[in-house]
Amino acid sequence: MISEPINIQDLGLRDYQPVWQAMQQFTLQRNDDSEDELWLLEHLPVYTQGLNGQDHHLLKQTHIPLIKTDRGGQITYHGPGQLIVYPLIDLRRRNIGVRTMISYLENTEIEMLALHNIVACARKDAPGVYVEQQKIASLGLRVKRGACYHGISLNVDMDLQPFTDINPCGYAEMQMTDMRTLGVNTDMAAVKQQFVSVFLSQMQQGGKR
Repeated sequence: MISEPINIQDLGLRDYQPVWQAMQQFTLQRNDDSEDELWLLEHLPVYTQGLNGQDHHLLKQTHIPLIKTDRGGQITYHGPGQLIVYPLIDLRRRNIGVRTMISYLENTEIEMLALHNIVACARKDAPGVYVEQQKIASLGLRVKRGACYHGISLNVDMDLQPFTDINPCGYAEMQMTDMRTLGVNTDMAAVKQQFVSVFLSQMQQGGKR
């Protein structure tokens, strides 16, 4: 159904701030002919706080920097071993709403995890992806000029301790998990390939599964 191409960019391991600024610049400078892009990467350790984020959700000061950003949502942690996906998609051109894009991203990860025999779900009250009562993926988007940026994470094989120093996404006592803890031994390259394959299929099929 969607025939417009999406340019896939694997950015490796990057600091958060320059990538955030590049997303903003890309979105502000794009025109009707600009191809959509999907950026896949990992971040060096960083806490990020959304536009409506409240400072008290950072439970203690650590060596990890906190950056106040322009996505939705509260505070979360990014670090090596966590897949970050930034969809730079012209929603208006593709005639899809932001809620639909959120569902594409969540459903992609739910389907990916099912490939590894992990039963995951989304929640209406809290964006992201959950395995039982634990959170494995966080999500936050921003839309400008009809196009989205920021995106979704997936905890693959990472140090989960920094999550204990925050209320993840504003929820006290929220337990975080990753694929390794759930018994899946895989590498980031394979997870990236799976995400791209499933996400493009979601877009082609209009998210219908």
